[in-house]
Amino acid sequence: MVVVRLFVVIVSIFVLVGCGLHSSKGYEPWFENALRKSEKQLLLAAESFADSARNPRTYEHGLVELVSHTDWTSGFFPGSLWYLYEMTGNGELKKAAERTTWFIEQAQFRTNTHDLGFIIQCSFGNAFRITGDSSYLRVMKQGIRSLMTRYNPKIGLIRSWDFGDWQFPVIIDNMMNLEFVYEMGRLNKDSILILAAVSHADRTLENHFRADHSSVHVVDYDTITGSVIMKQTHQGYNDESSWARGQAWGLYGYIMMYRFTSNSAYLEQAEKIATFILNHPRLPEDKIPYWDFDAPTIPDEPRDASAAAIIASALIELSGFVSDKPVYFQTAEQILKVLSSDDYLAKPGENGLFLLKHSTGNWPKDSEIDTPLSYADYYYLEAMKRYAAIKYTTVN
Repeated sequence: MVVVRLFVVIVSIFVLVGCGLHSSKGYEPWFENALRKSEKQLLLAAESFADSARNPRTYEHGLVELVSHTDWTSGFFPGSLWYLYEMTGNGELKKAAERTTWFIEQAQFRTNTHDLGFIIQCSFGNAFRITGDSSYLRVMKQGIRSLMTRYNPKIGLIRSWDFGDWQFPVIIDNMMNLEFVYEMGRLNKDSILILAAVSHADRTLENHFRADHSSVHVVDYDTITGSVIMKQTHQGYNDESSWARGQAWGLYGYIMMYRFTSNSAYLEQAEKIATFILNHPRLPEDKIPYWDFDAPTIPDEPRDASAAAIIASALIELSGFVSDKPVYFQTAEQILKVLSSDDYLAKPGENGLFLLKHSTGNWPKDSEIDTPLSYADYYYLEAMKRYAAIKYTTVN
């Protein structure tokens, strides 16, 4: 981990993007404005941090935190560059995406984390999808071998953490890594990987959710019997609360698993989670959630733009499978317009060169409160790309 004090010459914005902006393709003004600001900002970030061989995670107390492949967030910045390259066609973004992706190549050998889906799929996975370059796929193949050392076939789950007093902790965030597992199963024609992804999703569905379809954060399993030992909400307000980003991970994870499997149970679960979120009495009118739906001093609690971005991206995908409920797409559109406003989307050169303001990382540890976060930017751009593919027919 490296933190650097940021000095930016604003005029360099125009040098970096002078030839990078493209025609609107029929975009509405709010979307066009957000895309152009994002392009300027990420090119500035890529240039500013190029010599560090590390990727930005957050900007806190006037310092940008740069991280290596050992950090769970290290794949989001290159992933953001890949998404923005797809939307703009700017070759400078592609060069930056390539460079920052290879910064984290050594992550493929990590066996001490479940987060290889976040790290590798968001960076190398997008790189391979867009370019077809087999060098990216080689890293992905080693990465999935490393990740699967954490899969316990007796329990039917991928272990999340190696710290603490838990026997076999599994967090709701781990649903997000199933995209990497299932996609590599598909690419490798490996039924073991596919079955592992399905098993993890099934057991999480069985044990992580309450009667109201909210999710706890952590479920600890007995390593001998596979039975549940305890349930906690480690990053939420308390064990009974509904941590906002955790609800977003669950929503995204189950609609993604439905995309892969067409298992109606996953679609049903995604809709139940969506109903919990969208109908919650403490969801603000602008749909940007507080960091926990049960935080004690709402409306004076921090918001979490990262949760909002994840929810928006998931709702857009969900809307494609449920045509008779326009509320999903409409809510995602509302969220994206709010996130693209001056209240949340930073001006180029500001906000530590991150896109979105006002995310919450880990409130119980007083870490990354009301700061930008690289994964907020990633899922914001993913949601924008998904939105454009539906709203603007010229975008693929």
